[in-house]
Amino acid sequence: MGVEFHPEALAEFEDAAHYYAGIQNSLAQRFISAVERSIIQIAEAPDRWLILEHDIRRCLTRVFPFVVLYTIETGYVLIVAVMHCHRQPSYWRHRLAV
Repeated sequence: MGVEFHPEALAEFEDAAHYYAGIQNSLAQRFISAVERSIIQIAEAPDRWLILEHDIRRCLTRVFPFVVLYTIETGYVLIVAVMHCHRQPSYWRHRLAV
């Protein structure tokens, strides 16, 4: 199944990667790989993860404290957020109106 990012979700993914790159380039690469691995798993079996609320599902990344929040749309998966687990949990809700 195809995958699309909400523009704000892509921006927060990139921001987190830049943050980790500021610490160490290899750490940024590990972060990007962890998120990409989660997205591949989501695309292969989008119904696998439980619904968080409404039609939003969440997939935890390995090693890093991030979750990928997504919805299953007709023909594709929409990544709504790449959220740090210590961030306010509902900050992304406004993105559903797009």
